[in-house]
Amino acid sequence: MVPPRPTGGLGSPKTAPAPAKPKGTPAREAPAVATAPGTASTIGGSSRAADRYFELKSEIHRKLIGVINLDRVSSIPKERVRSEIGRVVERLLEDERVPMTTAEQNRIIEEVLDEVLGLGPLETLLKEPAISDILVNGYDKVYIERAGKLSLTPVRFKDNNHLLHIIEKIVSQVGRRVDEANPVVDARLLDGSRVNAIISPLSLDGPALSIRRFGRHVITSDEMVANKTVMRSMLQFLAACVQCKCTVLVSGGTGSGKTTTLNALSRFIPEEERIITIEDTAELQLQQRHVVKFETRPPNLNKQGGINQRQLVRTALRMRPDRIIVGECRGPEALDMLQAMNTGVEGSMSTVHANSPKDAFSRLQAMVLMADLDLPTRVVTNQLASAIKLVVQVSRLSDGSRKIISVAEVTGVEEDAVRIQEIFTFDRMGVDDAGKVMGRFRAVWREPRLLARIRQYGITLPDGLFDEIVDVNQ
Repeated sequence: MVPPRPTGGLGSPKTAPAPAKPKGTPAREAPAVATAPGTASTIGGSSRAADRYFELKSEIHRKLIGVINLDRVSSIPKERVRSEIGRVVERLLEDERVPMTTAEQNRIIEEVLDEVLGLGPLETLLKEPAISDILVNGYDKVYIERAGKLSLTPVRFKDNNHLLHIIEKIVSQVGRRVDEANPVVDARLLDGSRVNAIISPLSLDGPALSIRRFGRHVITSDEMVANKTVMRSMLQFLAACVQCKCTVLVSGGTGSGKTTTLNALSRFIPEEERIITIEDTAELQLQQRHVVKFETRPPNLNKQGGINQRQLVRTALRMRPDRIIVGECRGPEALDMLQAMNTGVEGSMSTVHANSPKDAFSRLQAMVLMADLDLPTRVVTNQLASAIKLVVQVSRLSDGSRKIISVAEVTGVEEDAVRIQEIFTFDRMGVDDAGKVMGRFRAVWREPRLLARIRQYGITLPDGLFDEIVDVNQ
């Protein structure tokens, strides 16, 4: 990879001593690379020193392009790439006479390695599983969400061009593009995390990026109960409803846990059933073996070749599905989804952005009307009431915790509106001294109509299912 050079440089940066400072050279302050993991914004304690550090990294990157075939890097062992980067760093530091300790040198090697093989400054954040959201408001403003709370990090990019380069790297991995003609893009990372990016001219302060992390671990039912996201009796009832092919709609606000809940509920689908998933950006992580995954495709530069969710729903209906799972209903595909649910594809699931079960039906009704078929409102309402049997409302509370705050059954139509009856609820009772939301889960209605359907499928629920009350603060 690197052509042979005269001896004198060490082959491994791990053992490389700090370059000797020539006699008589004025003392310089060493860059404080190790003081802020994952960032270079604190080097030298000033913006000028930080800019110098970024220039140094850029210079190393440029030298690497000259001596390493970057197209082959992905097929080369990481340790070998690291060793070659180490040699380039050593030589550059010697040429520039930059004083740097071994720890600082190793840090810059890791950061350059992240630039070559990964997503640059984001790599440190992506390695921390506790982070659920990464929000880049500009090259020098990077926020994270951890345990439901937002905080500013010291991570920064060199400039807007550096951030744009990382965005282009992300979207190119899934065959998408971002440019002036297509300034908004949805994509995903290799671990399934969802990515949304927007660039100039729509984003006035430079490129902006948000990453919703899902990771590879799908939360289990026991973990949901242990985290007090739901009480066990609610989960047992929901499992029975999924098994007996009740159509479930998961409703909630942004970041409330809709996809996580949908993933958890999908675990109760029998293994022998054929499932087809339809998403704008693939993020569902179903555990069954018989799953076919569809993802929409944006149009090309000539505004041709785009495939939307509505087309994919129609395609799915020709593929003998037992269940169709639409990651999120957000447009006229809601009509095709409702028709599928009413014509034999029972037990399907989807999510919708809404603050309550009642609002969820209002939103779905508006989406169906986007299909421009001049359907009477009464017909749409009847379709909704006939297709959807259960609404699960999720919410992110003020303390950052996520909970299923309502499980409601659809009971019919009344005055041109879908009538619902709540079965389980979460009663909020205030906030304690530590800022934690106080409340309890309990049953509201003990005789839901779905019990008859559950019994028809031979599913037996435990006695006292509707008697459980769980205080989340105990």
